[in-house]
Amino acid sequence: MTTRVEDATIGDCAELTRIVRTSSAYDGRYRVMVAELGIDADYLAAHLVRVARDGDGPPLGFHTVIVPGCGADGEGEVDFMFVDGAAQGRGLGRLLISDACEQARARGLRRLHVVSHPPSEGFYLAMGARRVGVVPPEGEITWSRPHLAFEL
Repeated sequence: MTTRVEDATIGDCAELTRIVRTSSAYDGRYRVMVAELGIDADYLAAHLVRVARDGDGPPLGFHTVIVPGCGADGEGEVDFMFVDGAAQGRGLGRLLISDACEQARARGLRRLHVVSHPPSEGFYLAMGARRVGVVPPEGEITWSRPHLAFEL
C-alpha cells in the first residue's frame, strides 16, 4: 500500500491528539510539553495540517506549519511533527518533513523554523536543517531547546 500525505480533516483530530500525547519521545521529564496539547477544529482551520496515511486508514503521523511562527515575514514554523509509535522506522518522518518544506515553498515561504524537542535535533539536522539558535527554558519547560531552520 502506498503512503500518501494529504490535508488533515476534522475527523483526524482525535487521532492526531492521541499521537501527540502518547509519543514515547516525550516520556519522563519531557511529558509536560505534550500532556495538554492537542489538535482541534480551530487549530485545523488556522494552520496547515497534513497527515501521512496508508490508503483510507488512520493518520500514521502528521506535521503542521504555522505562519507567522518564528522568524520574519516570509518565514514559517513547523509547530508539530509526530509519527505514531507503531509506524516508526518506515521513513514517515522524512516524508513529512519533505512535504512540510514543499508546502511552505508553494506558499512562497523562504525559511521554515523548528524549535526542536532536544532528542529530535539530530533528525532535523539529518534532514537538512541547520542550527540557528537556542530557545531558553520557560515556564514548565525547564530545558533549552534547539532552534533550527530549513532554507527553502
